[in-house]
Amino acid sequence: MQVSTRAWELARRSLSTPNLWPVRKAGVISTQSMVDFRSLPSFLVIGPPRTGSSWLHEVLRHHTLLPTSAKETRFFDTHFHRGTAWYRGHFGPANSHPCMGEVGPTYFASPEARERIARTLPNVKVICTFRNPVDRVLSLYRVKRAYGLIPWNFEQALVRDPELMESSKYATNLKAWQSTLGPSQVLATVYEDLRDQPQQYMDTLADFIGVPRFELHPSQAGHVHASESMTLPRSYYRTRSATLMADWFKARHLGKVVTAVKKSPVIKMFLGGGAAFGELSREVAQGLYLLFQPEIEELEVLLNRDFSAWKPAVAELSVEAGA
Repeated sequence: MQVSTRAWELARRSLSTPNLWPVRKAGVISTQSMVDFRSLPSFLVIGPPRTGSSWLHEVLRHHTLLPTSAKETRFFDTHFHRGTAWYRGHFGPANSHPCMGEVGPTYFASPEARERIARTLPNVKVICTFRNPVDRVLSLYRVKRAYGLIPWNFEQALVRDPELMESSKYATNLKAWQSTLGPSQVLATVYEDLRDQPQQYMDTLADFIGVPRFELHPSQAGHVHASESMTLPRSYYRTRSATLMADWFKARHLGKVVTAVKKSPVIKMFLGGGAAFGELSREVAQGLYLLFQPEIEELEVLLNRDFSAWKPAVAELSVEAGA
């Protein structure tokens, strides 16, 4: 993959300017649509995307009350106008488990979602997981292409899809969540810990959200929904239409229909079948590392942790430049 000079400049500006995340108007929520916030989630896994959220959902669904019809409701960033009664309808009976939550990775980079969550769930605890930003943004791009969410190549997507760059503002968004909710309500974790020490990672998360610690099964030590094996869709328009239809079903609490289709042979008609994704060139990787370096270094300070492993290309460039 090659990226033009103009694309790099536009991507750089997106990291250094205020959040430009596209906004959907919230609308007015009627009194009839409101429910007691105590019957709503007490924790949210807010992402950013491609940091093990599917794995976390798979593990947590056995020990907490999560949405039953779909993994992500997209309530706070897309469907807020539908009201909290609509949101509450995604969960089972409130008394079925004392700890209720949602895995919603798209919330991380959305200031609208952040403010709505603070108003609706003032005592909620949120979990962020940070991953090597180059690996993460490439994984997110591949998933979006595979599901027909975007039609562009990598260079175009860096400029045209705000989520790719906005969700890479790790330190900026983390500070915003801490400022809005309070530091004690925000748990910042690292993907490498989830990957390499899953039991210890889950012990920390369980303590934070207030559920008893539990032992992971050997089968839960693997990864869920990795992007490396994905390919481009056989037909972008057919895949995109299927994705939009899936969203339509989910908005009507029919997510189980979507899940059933994903598990059936029918899914092969819509997902995959196209060419393999190209490898990220060394030059593009280095350019991305340079773009992300300020956010990485600020995150190091915030978490008091060394992320040198996320900056190898930056170090190489410095040496080559004689810096």
